[in-house]
Amino acid sequence: MTLDPTTAATILATVERLIIEIAGDEITLAGPITLATSFNGDLELESIEFVALAEKLQEHYGARIDFVGWISTKELDQIIALTVGELVEFIARAPA
Repeated sequence: MTLDPTTAATILATVERLIIEIAGDEITLAGPITLATSFNGDLELESIEFVALAEKLQEHYGARIDFVGWISTKELDQIIALTVGELVEFIARAPA
């Protein structure tokens, strides 16, 4: 199942804004945040920034987005390889 492009673009814009709020504008100096951007390899987010992102996602989307619960289902190598696109897909598929 593929995501509606408009929905994915809207969620991506929100996730990008939240990441910039947490990590600062300089995080985009290497290039724009896209669905293929990885949190570890491209953005190099620290674990504390991940926690801050989880809080911001919950503030924005409410309790329906359980980022901590979702990430806890993943193996370490999956977390290391996590992309912005996977997060966007998780948010898009979360129950309303």
